[in-house]
Amino acid sequence: MTSISGKTTLDWERFAERLAPVEVITEPVLIKKRSRDFFWYSPILNDQLKRCFGDLVAVPKTADEMKHCLRLAHEAEVPVVLRGGGTGNYGQAVPLEGGLIIETTAMDRVLEIGDGFVRVEAGAIMADINRALADSGQEMAMFPSTQDIATIGGFVAGGSVGIGSLATGALREPGNLIEIRALSLEGEPQEHVFRGDDVLKIHHAWGMNGVITEVTLRTVPSRNWIACMATFDTYDSCYQAGYAVATDAQIQPKLASVVDRRIADYFPRLKGHIQPDRELLVSYVPAENVDLFRDVVAAHGGATELALDDAARQEAGIPHAFEFSFNHTTLQVLKSDRSATYQQVGVPDPADASAILRLRADLGDDVWTHHEFYRLGGQVVSVDLPIIWFSGPERLAEINATYERHGFAVYDAHADALEKGGLHNADYTHLAWKKRLDPKGLLNSAKSAAWPKVKDLSPEDIEAKAVE
Repeated sequence: MTSISGKTTLDWERFAERLAPVEVITEPVLIKKRSRDFFWYSPILNDQLKRCFGDLVAVPKTADEMKHCLRLAHEAEVPVVLRGGGTGNYGQAVPLEGGLIIETTAMDRVLEIGDGFVRVEAGAIMADINRALADSGQEMAMFPSTQDIATIGGFVAGGSVGIGSLATGALREPGNLIEIRALSLEGEPQEHVFRGDDVLKIHHAWGMNGVITEVTLRTVPSRNWIACMATFDTYDSCYQAGYAVATDAQIQPKLASVVDRRIADYFPRLKGHIQPDRELLVSYVPAENVDLFRDVVAAHGGATELALDDAARQEAGIPHAFEFSFNHTTLQVLKSDRSATYQQVGVPDPADASAILRLRADLGDDVWTHHEFYRLGGQVVSVDLPIIWFSGPERLAEINATYERHGFAVYDAHADALEKGGLHNADYTHLAWKKRLDPKGLLNSAKSAAWPKVKDLSPEDIEAKAVE
């Protein structure tokens, strides 16, 4: 079997035989399919990554089978990329150097449910985890809008916030991630356990510094969440209402999304349920606090259009409210028009709606803002995930410069290196642990711009760079 990627010289047929009894996928069309994630949200990344493929897919079902895959990869010095549901947006699961894709979705057991926590295998789908928690009267503290296909291991390795982060903070906030178990990629893979603050040594490293096999997460008591949607005449009033809802300790929302009316027009399944051509606020509010939500909306000149529990939502034929939030909003537009893309932009002062108004006036008609609120360090923060009508990298650079000129931080969604997006800088603690757990540098190394500069250093010398 020849190399599908064209980047390796290994006898892949023999390697696949040696992986037995681990299930393998050898059909080129399926390997190519599993070499993709949602990088096509970005036309820039799509051009860069659409021809990057792995050479073989392994689907281990147990930790021992995973160790077998890693042991052989280490021996043959095969590049390895871990893959969950493939919902990442930056090509995290794309094998830039070819090699072995290890799909984790068969390692999907819910191992333990306790008071305030759940312990699961890395390949567990988040919607399945929430279903498993239901009988205990608990739910996950947060989940992404792609919960139906996203795995918890992928979320921990590549995610940051989601539905619920307005109530409980970002994934990295203390107490949300209780424990991570990860295997090293060595001749004899070893399990490493990270607890408490130490989970940050492996969290959000795109699978470069260890193979996550189990995660223990915070859970919260289940509540009767009501999907609330309100509309407004102006984006200014919609944003101010969203911020007021997000910061109201009595309302206790777990989601507040502010969506430009032009984006909302791409939500066909809401037509007939909300007024057209109006700015949209999407929220989840506990049933007992819906009247407080209505009061805030009315005080800002808006109209509450929908307030539905899950049974009423299903009867109305409306998707989950979270499908109109975070990057599912982008997906709703892309379903109709692939010329759209997006960006990720931090808001310097979430309370300053006037700054957003000035920015919007300067952005141009090809940028449609969309704001999400979540908590960081106990404080409500705001991020803009705008729809951008892509006309080329030059115009995208102009848009980024406009944001930055107004004091907004751009976390580039069109770069596939870990240090060029949300982090902005190299995380030398991550890289030190990569050296410890992946001494040959086989785990998704091409995704780090900093790794080639430090790969020959000791873990201690790499870690020392974090305080230089």
